[in-house]
Amino acid sequence: MRSGERSPLILTVLEGIPLIRPGDDLAEILLQALEESQINLRDGDILVITQKIVSKAEGRLVDLQTVSPSKQALDLADKTGKDPREVELILEESTEVLRSRLGLIIVEHRRGFVCANAGIDHSNLDPGEDNNQDLVLLLPENPDQSAEELRRKIETKKYVRIGVVIIDSHGRAWRVGTVGISIGLSGLPGVVDLRGEPDLFDYRLRVTQIGAVDELAAAASLLMGQADEGYPAVHVRGFPYHLRDGSFEELKRDKSRDMFR
Repeated sequence: MRSGERSPLILTVLEGIPLIRPGDDLAEILLQALEESQINLRDGDILVITQKIVSKAEGRLVDLQTVSPSKQALDLADKTGKDPREVELILEESTEVLRSRLGLIIVEHRRGFVCANAGIDHSNLDPGEDNNQDLVLLLPENPDQSAEELRRKIETKKYVRIGVVIIDSHGRAWRVGTVGISIGLSGLPGVVDLRGEPDLFDYRLRVTQIGAVDELAAAASLLMGQADEGYPAVHVRGFPYHLRDGSFEELKRDKSRDMFR
């Protein structure tokens, strides 16, 4: 698609999303937020949502007081200075510990991506009436499946063809600062392969593959914020690539081609 043919890319935060509780119907909450934001879904629209509200709705909250650390967790906690109960959860959510230092454990998550502390988070969790400071939130059990279920429910209600992206904030090697990236998706491409396509001078691209869903995740993350903004969902219109079935598997680099482990 040449640049002159592109439609505007419009991202809009969804207003009025309440604090999510375990068991909440997230699809209905998103539909209500779309209505409050005066947005009528169209074919080709995309909803980008934080993993946090998905995890909360799916009941992925864990009270550290219920966790008994293993010897491996105790040893790693001693090395990193982290709470051994949290380290136990990190190990349970991971397939491999890649790096560790004081205050940080880099792992390969069970879903196949590399991240800090298995994505386990303390921030923006309501401690409740008993002021429980030991609550942590795990990533969704299967983010692709969560995105698929949300998409199907919303499409059934609205008779449209959309995409759904679940994002999280990750750090990057060699760069300071976190960015939003996709950890689950449904109904849109994760990677757009431009190999063989012409550039402006009809040179055929040889290696170019666009991490389209991660570019979209980063853009949406700018609007969502990272602190007390309270905008966990963004509506997207004008995504410059055709929607299709997609999954996180497209984004995973095979270990045989990973030069940095």
